[in-house]
Amino acid sequence: MAVHEIRIDPAKPLREDPGTGHNRWHHGIPPVLRCEPGDEVVMGTRDAFDGQFGPSSTAEAVAAADLGVVHPLTGPVFVEGAEPGDLLEVEILDVAPDAFGFTAQAPGFGFLRDDFPEPYLVRWTIADGWATSDDLPGVRIPGAPFMGTIGLPPGPAALSRITAREQAAVDAGGIAMPPSAEGAVPSDPEIAATGLRTVPPREQGGNVDIKQLTGGTSLFLPVDAPGGLFSAGDAHFAQGDGEACGTAIEMRATLRVRFAVHKGEAREKGITSPRFSRTEYWTSPEYAAPRRFYATTGMPVSRDGGTVVSEDVTLAARNALLNMIDHLGERGWTRQQAYAICSVAVDLKISQLVDVPSVLVSAFLPLDIFSS
Repeated sequence: MAVHEIRIDPAKPLREDPGTGHNRWHHGIPPVLRCEPGDEVVMGTRDAFDGQFGPSSTAEAVAAADLGVVHPLTGPVFVEGAEPGDLLEVEILDVAPDAFGFTAQAPGFGFLRDDFPEPYLVRWTIADGWATSDDLPGVRIPGAPFMGTIGLPPGPAALSRITAREQAAVDAGGIAMPPSAEGAVPSDPEIAATGLRTVPPREQGGNVDIKQLTGGTSLFLPVDAPGGLFSAGDAHFAQGDGEACGTAIEMRATLRVRFAVHKGEAREKGITSPRFSRTEYWTSPEYAAPRRFYATTGMPVSRDGGTVVSEDVTLAARNALLNMIDHLGERGWTRQQAYAICSVAVDLKISQLVDVPSVLVSAFLPLDIFSS
């Protein structure tokens, strides 16, 4: 077994160090390194906004942020023997956090973007397994570091299919981010013009934001390009299920992984999306299932109570979250502070899907994050 390393210069944004990574998904991006199955790879990673925020940044920096550079990824890593139709197992060995993190509320982004149009920034200090912030005094968030964005690029046929379906979603009035060369790394015209933005998850992974992908979890990805071409970035120190405001506790990190190739398994089993597994708790049990909590609920009913939208889980989740923000307001937090707390610590869970018309979502707030 060999150990390989991709080092980055954390003082430089990706565009000044393009040999270490990319911020678009495309099968034509050359690999940064090659490894054999069973090898370990250690990868330095940049934060989701590519270093645009620091300990002295303010909300004005969020309003002025360049979203074209999201997310800078380290890689690709070419895994020898991986071919389309195979299943690539990514064993996540460790995610080592940086000492600084942030939670940003960017205008026009996030689950409640219509209710929160103003920029906001929480700056976190990360030490000894906890994140604390003067912007949220009395709050202490336990760490469970993971990579928010982790995956492989689609092959040529899938690239065309995904581009077409996302454009169709936009044309139908939905929200998606079509390919854009602005801020793209690499700047090769073909890749910049057609590479997929990293904002959503897709069949080969991507911005999955699965907080259970901590060290000790294995992620299984269907391979669609020779070598797999694995990349990762957008590390999170902690996150609530839902990542409501659009960011968690974002940070730089060092990722350590090991690969295995399961020949033909994706094709034979019809696996067309990521899977993951582990054999131990993904974090300390008292934080995976909080000992003390306060929960709010939401149903697909308008705020005035006059309309029910049958089986609308999104509306139910929205109402559960708004009710939690109201509860945190009762505890003395501003609405933007409450929204940030929800994004980094509150878990949205589907309580039931069958009692039509009113499905129900619950929002769980762990009370042990508060010092009093």
